[in-house]
Amino acid sequence: MNRRHFLKNSSLGFSGVLLSGALLDAISAPIPKMKITKVRFYESPLSRPMVNQSMHIVVVETDAGLTGIGEGGYVDGIRECAEMVIGEDPTRIDHCWQLMFRGRFYPAGREKLHAIGAIDMALWDIKAKMAGMPLYQLLGGRSRDGIMVYGHANGSDIAETVEAVGNYIDMGYKAIRAQTGVPGIKDAYGVGRGKLYYEPADASLPSVTGWDTRKALNYVPKLFEELRKTYGFDHHLLHDGHHRYTPQEAANLGKMLEPYQLFWLEDCTPAENQEAFKIVRQHTVTPLAVGEIFNTIWDAKDLIQNQLIDYIRATVVGAGGITHLRRIADLASLYQVRTGCHGATDLSPVTMGCALHFDTWVPNFGIQEYMRHTDETDAVFPHDYTFEKGELFVGDTPGHGVDIDEKLAAKYPYKPAYLPVARLEDGTMWSW
Repeated sequence: MNRRHFLKNSSLGFSGVLLSGALLDAISAPIPKMKITKVRFYESPLSRPMVNQSMHIVVVETDAGLTGIGEGGYVDGIRECAEMVIGEDPTRIDHCWQLMFRGRFYPAGREKLHAIGAIDMALWDIKAKMAGMPLYQLLGGRSRDGIMVYGHANGSDIAETVEAVGNYIDMGYKAIRAQTGVPGIKDAYGVGRGKLYYEPADASLPSVTGWDTRKALNYVPKLFEELRKTYGFDHHLLHDGHHRYTPQEAANLGKMLEPYQLFWLEDCTPAENQEAFKIVRQHTVTPLAVGEIFNTIWDAKDLIQNQLIDYIRATVVGAGGITHLRRIADLASLYQVRTGCHGATDLSPVTMGCALHFDTWVPNFGIQEYMRHTDETDAVFPHDYTFEKGELFVGDTPGHGVDIDEKLAAKYPYKPAYLPVARLEDGTMWSW
């Protein structure tokens, strides 16, 4: 067959397919219409007051019988957002997001972004269920098979932390965050009451912890020196400064940690003043991560555009849901900044499930934080994601793959437990 004859036949065959009556009927078939009929919300069981992340579980109901589950927000914020989307088409996710974000005179603040995030998660869950596919497929499909996660190893001193890191390595983790108690500091940040289920919230009212920057700067590098001596350089190590350092102090810490090749130094200095990271960046090549308390693209814009960070840590719920987090990630990709979403136990498996679908899709993925929930919490929130050899894998259940057993949840009354506060030795309040 010559080339001209082949092309002629190919064109006719293609035209024949396009003119197929059955296919035309399928293409022109109307998409079923739905309306949001109810938004239910209640306090998350087996949890604590989510002072910077999540407070409520949200269920969005439709007249088609499909429901979606989200998480986040406070009562007034959820109520206001719910009132705005009742009667709307849940498949018009961007429209609903803009309605909630721009539908009032005053700009949406941190608390309202959490409420928007809760409803946005539920809408994506509904749309993926309607399509009969896992959420990551709606976002654009897989960019990777598994999602590298990091666990939390901590101890009262260096020796105990080194042992804890070894335990995570034995469990198959490729990346581990290491925090240690510091001599002379009362209850230093990152040292929890549990080993596998690290949980910093410890009381019905905030307890008081201590802080001394100089003592920490003199001790933390010794931890990573010992970790590299013990385990070599085959595993990623991370450390959280938790907003405790000034820019100059953070730069000093980053410089001292360079020989140990950290995956990142997280929250090394408060980011309200984004220009502060210029000082840190000018003095160290240790990779920097920030953003778990960010809410909008504007919180991270300058840090990303000026390439002052390497990882953006915004959460699905804190950043107003998957809809807005995608925009942050897209901006970050232009500057080779990767994602590293917050994933502590101040978020339920609902947010974790959404984050993992986001991670599975997002091209500029870096890593995912993974603080394990207790068996009781996992039973209340059945899910299809699994852990193996340092990675999490999402399933193919339509939606985000996380449900809630409301009958079982009712057996666990809400129990307040607050994060501590931090004070210097002279009593001055400090960033926790």
